[in-house]
Amino acid sequence: MSVIADTMIDLEGGLFLMGSNDHYPEERPAHKVRVGPFRIDRYPVTNREFSRFVRDTGYVTAAERPADPRDYPGADPALLVPSSVVFVQPSRPVDMSNTHNWWQYVAGADWRHPRGPFTHLQGVDDHPVVHVNFADALAYAQWIGKDLPTEAEWEFAARGGTQETEFAWGDSLTVRGRHQANTWQGEFPWQSLDEDGFRWTSPVGSFPPNGHGLYDMIGNVWEWTSDWYQQHDQLQGKPCCAIDNPRGGVRERSHDRHDRSAIPRRVMKGGSHLCAPNYCRRYRPAARMAQPIDTSTCHVGFRCVER
Repeated sequence: MSVIADTMIDLEGGLFLMGSNDHYPEERPAHKVRVGPFRIDRYPVTNREFSRFVRDTGYVTAAERPADPRDYPGADPALLVPSSVVFVQPSRPVDMSNTHNWWQYVAGADWRHPRGPFTHLQGVDDHPVVHVNFADALAYAQWIGKDLPTEAEWEFAARGGTQETEFAWGDSLTVRGRHQANTWQGEFPWQSLDEDGFRWTSPVGSFPPNGHGLYDMIGNVWEWTSDWYQQHDQLQGKPCCAIDNPRGGVRERSHDRHDRSAIPRRVMKGGSHLCAPNYCRRYRPAARMAQPIDTSTCHVGFRCVER
């Protein structure tokens, strides 16, 4: 299957209930939000589309460049070479409190080599591009004359016209026993049952669209939004009234440059093929995560909007 990844869906916007009171703390409280009309990509940006961008512009992603030691004083030099974060599946149950048991910085991993230097893009042209940090995603969006969605726009689109269901397709993870998104089956991170047919990313459009005709809003890869991360309860507004397309947070960074946790973070949405019932149940429209803007991984991509 070959898709045209930059086809778009027109959404009229409207009022919806953003967030959830029923799951992770960062999703609370559910609150009324209104978004205006916008257009959004039908699919995440694919390797095929990103390849065209790189070919036409000569753009080099962050993962393909060595990191500046001045930005990471005291860092292990081995981590400053061109590299990105890759999921490495352990062979047995591990300590779930230590994410280093399955995440590794891999030298030579980048969007062209999604699982490491000896991997390639052959056969995955229509999979979502991965190993792109926030600046990489924004560079593509600006090149094509688009933008990245706000968190509110993204969630409005992902809900597909639903309001309070747990998933965009209803309240059950599967429908008549069939998976509706590329997520993890089995006990994460060591046991992958691959019931949906995919171990890693999948070609965009492999699962049913949501009510707006959008594909892969849930699962497959996390997607960048333009919002700085903040807690929902920090939003300005009154409980009785809807907030108009809030732009989350402000750029904040500690003066302690040795503190990795101080790297500014943007919101990413949608969950990925690594979200499982026993870990990271974030394959829902309301789910959200704070992602360091300088960090690329094998399960984060993006899609674009026009306003």
